[in-house]
Amino acid sequence: MSVGLVIVSHSEKIAEGVVELAGQMAPDVVLAAAGGTGDGTGPARIGTSFDRVQAAIERADGGDGVVVLTDLGSAVMTAEMVLEFLDPGARERVRLAQAALVEGAVAAAVQAQGGSPLADVVRAAEGAVVSLRPEEFEPFVTHAAAAPGAGPPAPSSAGSALEGEPGPTARGSWTLPNQMGLHARPAATLATGLTDLDAEITVNGVDGKSVMLLMSLGLGQGRTVTVEAVGPDAQAAVDFVGREVEAGFGEPA
Repeated sequence: MSVGLVIVSHSEKIAEGVVELAGQMAPDVVLAAAGGTGDGTGPARIGTSFDRVQAAIERADGGDGVVVLTDLGSAVMTAEMVLEFLDPGARERVRLAQAALVEGAVAAAVQAQGGSPLADVVRAAEGAVVSLRPEEFEPFVTHAAAAPGAGPPAPSSAGSALEGEPGPTARGSWTLPNQMGLHARPAATLATGLTDLDAEITVNGVDGKSVMLLMSLGLGQGRTVTVEAVGPDAQAAVDFVGREVEAGFGEPA
């Protein structure tokens, strides 16, 4: 089993869409949508439903815990009301994350897919929002289009994020061969595969165990992926990334 997720939104379609998106990267995780309101006899209306949230928590709870993610303020209120009515045993296994709905759901699902405990899944959800540098979206868009009026970024002089860390080190670079590059599913593959390795790992300067940071790189086909790792499993981490990249993550070139 794994930690389950409940997605609470004022819109039934938004909740179902977030479940569909996160489910693509975490096929073994139970994700339950609780969107909209209504009595079930017609189309759902915009709003939140106590009964739908309660039923979704019951579906998602396999014994390892449930993380609830919400969109707007009243969705939080509805979720909190449901939690108040849970029996004590169930209440101990449910957490209401303070997280962005889409980013938090994706990060939490990937963390849960790797078998992480409830506290780690909540932490992944709440740490999922990242600051995007628009120039990193090249070559999908030009820098001029991404950030009109801004000049190109100055080269970083910070050096490797792993500089000075103790332990065995390993490094490797590869060119992305697949058409879509490092999009959501490949990012989830890397983050999940690296999570349990005993090493500090960066991919193009960001934490290789964070699916959201990997996605924020915006690396398209033909871009270079550079991995640096420090720790007992450093070489295993680099080898894993190399195999996945060289195989194009199983996607067409």
